[in-house]
Amino acid sequence: MKITTITFISIMLVAAVFLSGCTSAPEEEAAMTEINIGYQPSTHQIAHMTAMEKGWWAEDLAPFGIETVNEFEFPTGAPEMQAMLAGDLDVAYVGAAPVMTALASGLDAKIVAAVNTQGSDLVLRPEVPYEGPEDLKGLKIATFPPGTIQDTLLKNWLIENGLDPENDLEIVAMGPGDAKAAIAADQVDGVFLPHPAPTFIEAEGNGRSVLASGEIMPDHPCCVLVVSGDLIRNNPEMVEQIVMTHIKAAEYDSANIEEAAETYGTKLTADPEIVLKSLEEWDGVWSADPRPLVNSTVEYANIQYELGYISTELTAEDIFDVSFYETVSEE
Repeated sequence: MKITTITFISIMLVAAVFLSGCTSAPEEEAAMTEINIGYQPSTHQIAHMTAMEKGWWAEDLAPFGIETVNEFEFPTGAPEMQAMLAGDLDVAYVGAAPVMTALASGLDAKIVAAVNTQGSDLVLRPEVPYEGPEDLKGLKIATFPPGTIQDTLLKNWLIENGLDPENDLEIVAMGPGDAKAAIAADQVDGVFLPHPAPTFIEAEGNGRSVLASGEIMPDHPCCVLVVSGDLIRNNPEMVEQIVMTHIKAAEYDSANIEEAAETYGTKLTADPEIVLKSLEEWDGVWSADPRPLVNSTVEYANIQYELGYISTELTAEDIFDVSFYETVSEE
């Protein structure tokens, strides 16, 4: 009887240990120590450059356990959104239009703040006459790839003015560097690019600006701040700080335009005097408030749907989460 009792107790202890091992809570996910931010080399996105160069990203995100801030430069929004779709970016400074394409393809992310409005120019070679859209017939124009801000704006404007983007002229997809080289070599008749590229082309004597993007669509959204759904759900306080740091940088740049030009020139090895001239002459506006952009960004989505770039109609709720901006702007 004694042996039986001891055996029973032993069996129960082994069972308890086994069950305890089987039902223990899974290990917590490793804390996030790195954050990846994407951006493009235009003056539209100087806020990121300012926050990076002044160490604000590192300083402001350190309390959330972030030890390393990685930045990745992209020529246009299309490859940047492909990187975000692949899970390689947590945060992106990018044109609003590429975000529509990515969301329609399954991107788990939201626009949480604005970056800028307007800020691109149609530039034609000096010898190419221009009085209106009809003069673009038969020309070869370089702009960003399909689904980007510049491509979407240009093609929709052409259609609104009775031109067929497919047959009345040739539109070729290029990044800013290639497009600047192409117009300099007389390989294209014109380009439609974000600043500061138009001012550099003019300074080099290779073209003249004939149309600002604000004339195509007044106050149109351009670059926005996008944050991954994972970060929004699992680190909302960090997202609030990201928006706060972005606001701080955008306001600083607006109040210190010469320093902003220097920051851009140093980071991208560009003549700061020409960068400053671009900032003084462009029709772009830096702004962090996403709310004024909601309706016009949904219009981008509708245009892309009509152009056949996306097969899903997107709503404001699909695209935006303005709650973070509203929270931090009230503090």
